[in-house]
Amino acid sequence: MTTSSSERGVSLGMPELPAPAYPDDVRARLETDAREVIARYPDSRSALLPLLHLVQSEEGHVTRTGMRFCADILGLTTAEVTAVATFYTMYRRRPSGDYQVGVCTNTLCAVMGGDAIFEELQEHLGVGNGETTDDGKVTLEHIECNAACDFAPVMMVNWEFFDNQTPGSAKRLVDDLRAGRPVTPTRGAPLCTFKETARVLAGFPDERDGAVESGGSAGHASLVGLKLAKGEAAPARVVHPRGEAARTEAPHDPSPTEHLSSHDAPQDTSASDPAHPAGPAAEEGE
Repeated sequence: MTTSSSERGVSLGMPELPAPAYPDDVRARLETDAREVIARYPDSRSALLPLLHLVQSEEGHVTRTGMRFCADILGLTTAEVTAVATFYTMYRRRPSGDYQVGVCTNTLCAVMGGDAIFEELQEHLGVGNGETTDDGKVTLEHIECNAACDFAPVMMVNWEFFDNQTPGSAKRLVDDLRAGRPVTPTRGAPLCTFKETARVLAGFPDERDGAVESGGSAGHASLVGLKLAKGEAAPARVVHPRGEAARTEAPHDPSPTEHLSSHDAPQDTSASDPAHPAGPAAEEGE
């Protein structure tokens, strides 16, 4: 005896209708911008990534209408556009906040406090991963490595760096964003909304006063090794082996090359805590 799909609790439903088109005035404006982007590439298909940023700057996420627009203007299928838009996490597939707050929870940031920051922000904001606050201001997410391990734990807001964070500083940051108070990244350009960021990523100039000039480079902690190699900084402290030298060394104030982060404080390790030495408890084979 066979059962129907309805009896099995399976609903095939109706095929999804084609995405609606942009209003004529919006489409005309986006087409002008899109033509400028496409002209930068020898093959129009190569413009798909910046065009997805362009349509994201219009509505704050990549809609079906935005993907249809990209497909039409590039001569692609919507399936081809969808395959790209769903592959990269930088493209949002549902409405999101004015500020994308990402907490790095990759290995180093996690052990330095990123996991604790993310957990406390979820409770503080009342949202889960990828969710947006009721006021539409903040979307919270955990993110992968942002190549800023020297400043762990790191947060990013609309892809601008906020270094050496703590649960307390992270909560103050999101509270300021929601209240509309000025927020200054640790490095890089001044903060702007996610839609404005998307337009810049599409390849259009950031016309805010001083935004380009303030675009940051690598931070001090990231450049210490290069400066040492060039002889531009004092040698970093060398940790002594376990023994009298480590225990009797006179205390001193660290130089900038010794403690580069607010979290890089002396810890109770085997070198500093003789009562708990490292190493195997027994010889091999015992």
